[in-house]
This record gives sequence, C-alpha cells and structure tokens, in this order.
Amino acid sequence: MQNLQKPKIGVIGNGSWATAIVKMLCENLESVNWWVRTEYTKGFIENQRHNPKYLTGVEFHPEKIRLTTDINELVKNSDYIILAVPSIYLQEALNGLTENLSDKIIFSAVKGIIPEIKDVVGVFLQEKMKIPKENIGIITGPSHAEEVAMERLSYLTIAALSEKTAKNMADCLGSRYIKTTLSDDIFGTEYASVLKNIFAIASGIARGLGYGDNFQAVLISNAIREMKRFLDVVFPTHRDINNSAYLGDLLVTGYSSFSRNRLLGNMIGKGYTVRSAILEMNMVAEGYYAAQSIYEKAKIENINMPITKMVYQILYEGKNPDKELIKLCVSLN
Repeated sequence: MQNLQKPKIGVIGNGSWATAIVKMLCENLESVNWWVRTEYTKGFIENQRHNPKYLTGVEFHPEKIRLTTDINELVKNSDYIILAVPSIYLQEALNGLTENLSDKIIFSAVKGIIPEIKDVVGVFLQEKMKIPKENIGIITGPSHAEEVAMERLSYLTIAALSEKTAKNMADCLGSRYIKTTLSDDIFGTEYASVLKNIFAIASGIARGLGYGDNFQAVLISNAIREMKRFLDVVFPTHRDINNSAYLGDLLVTGYSSFSRNRLLGNMIGKGYTVRSAILEMNMVAEGYYAAQSIYEKAKIENINMPITKMVYQILYEGKNPDKELIKLCVSLN
C-alpha cells in the first residue's frame, strides 16, 4: 500500500451520502477516485460539475475527481475504499470485481443490512469477501448528507481496530465543518447505525399518527435503551451508549426532517400502505430492510425489543399502526 499518511481513496456509490463523502474528501485530497453506476452519471458530473440527482447544489472541480464505471479500475487505483451504496445494491455493485482486495482498507458507510446474509456490511466483508478484520472500518454519524452539502457543522465517527487506520481516514474527511471522533467498536457502531433507522421509522409513525414531542422524547429514550440491550448481547464490549455514534446518531435520525426513515414512518402513520410509501420515496430507507433481520436476531437471542417488534409487525405483517403504537405505549417508561 502506498503512502498511508495520504492514502489514495476510492468511493463506491453515487447517491446522496456517497456524494457528500466525495465532497468531504475533496477538501483534503488532491484527487478522489469515484465509482458511479452509469456512464450518464459519469458524463453529467464531468460536464456539469454536480450529481444529476443527489445533492445537486454540491459543485465539484473536475481536476479533483477521477470518475469511473469500472469497479476494478477504482479498486486498482485506491488504497482505501469507501462503500457508500445502499445495502440492497451492494452485492450488485461489486459484481465483476476481479481485483485483489487483500491489501486494501475497506470502510463501510452503508448503514444497512445485506439482505442475502441478513447481517451488517462489516460481517459481509469479513465472512464473504474474506477481508481481514483489521482491514475493515466504519464511517458513521451523527450526520445527514444534506447538512454536509450545506457545510453545516457535522460530526463523524470513524471506527477501525487500528487507531492509525482510523486517524488516516479521519484526517481525510475532517475539515472546518466536519469534526471526527475515533472508535475501535467496529460492529457496535455499525449496528447502532442500523438500529437507529428502525427507531426512526417508529418515530415517523408516531408523528404521522399525531403524537407530539412529549411522546417522542419517551420513545427515543426507550429506543436508546433498546439499542444498548441489543449491542450488549450481540457485540459485548466496553462502550458508552451516550456517545455520538450511538445516542447522537439516533437523535438526528429520529428527529430530523432530512431522515428518509422517519419520512417512511411518517407516511405510514398518515395512512399510506407500506408498499405505496416505499414506491413514492426516491431514496432507500435502510430501516425497512433492517427491521426483519434485527427482529429475527433479537428473537433468537431473546432480547426484549418492543419498538423493533412494533416496526416489524407493521412493515411485514400488515398490522395496524395506530393499534400497534397504542400497545407499545403500555411497555414504555
């Protein structure tokens, strides 16, 4: 690997979060390798200097980005690779990969469950892609791509077993409007980023049904305890659940108008069917796909997760949102 102090970084994905990450990297690096799905998107960014669909207000300088639709070209020319593709499309994006990943550092910024294995990206990388655990990192919030695009002060948590690896990535992402925190809790921070999406759907359902801020406060305080119970069983380690990577990410996703998971829940609470709500959204709500896997894992491990159970039953069993939320209220405190 070349020059670890200033690694060559490649970003896989062309959605809003991938676009925000490329923007952050361009603040610090002379060039960024960027894989996008289609030649149309590649040509549009090269000619118009912005993403045609996501965060269109972000302007890129052509000399700073190396665009490609060839996954192998990106991997070959990168030391660190950031995955920023929705979890349901990740395996498709990696199809055709023949380049060796054994000497690469792979960071996931996905925040979702891989449907085929019903687990997080870190586990997928380790078990299916045979990436050593020490070569896996996680980029998580609390942050929304939209506020990064507007250069509003935002915070990221960079997790890796090696502090040096985490710091290298943090140095590439940090700027006057991006502050970074390091962690070695790879799977804990990644699972927290998945769980908060499920809880944000619950928050949105409550809002759509007309519940107010007082109830939202109770819901979120119960959600962070539910997150702690899950993490303490599935990935036990010393962690402060009140840190930004856990509680902070939950708060921003549960309350923000930018949260697509909260939006999905809000639509369902207002009377949309699950299917119609998903079809109307033009972005992936990761919490929908995560709810089933997390519910099943919690059931196997006998973890009490009433909020997750409610979301699962509404999304996958067709239960009535109003009635299920009334039932949930009995267990909250």
